[in-house]
Amino acid sequence: MKPHPQLINLPKYCDPRGNLSVLENGANLPFVINRAYWIYDVPSGRNRYGHAFRSQHELIIALSGSFDIVVHDGHATQRYRMDRANVGLYIPPLTWREMDNFSTNSVALVVASESYRPDDYIEEFDTYLSIINPDKQ
Repeated sequence: MKPHPQLINLPKYCDPRGNLSVLENGANLPFVINRAYWIYDVPSGRNRYGHAFRSQHELIIALSGSFDIVVHDGHATQRYRMDRANVGLYIPPLTWREMDNFSTNSVALVVASESYRPDDYIEEFDTYLSIINPDKQ
């Protein structure tokens, strides 16, 4: 059975000096981290165009500010509001995702299971649908 996108609550350690949350391979992630990148300075009203991965898993966290992630699994669409630094959205392979509604000064941290490989990207939604639903061709 194909895994589904899901929110993952990360440990949150509260302290008068500030809060701390942790990502640990083998502890609170459904994959091993091989790459991390962050998205920031997205102009107001702009979005990050969609794509899916053939094999890469991702966890996306709003480190600062807020944004929405819209996911499509080939059948249904769901929108997630990301606005807490101790909650990440797990995106399994073969899940279409788009990001929009960025607040000013938002920062999205993305941890991924794979190193960058252009051939893993599916950048056209129609191509994605033909891969995920081959019987509907």
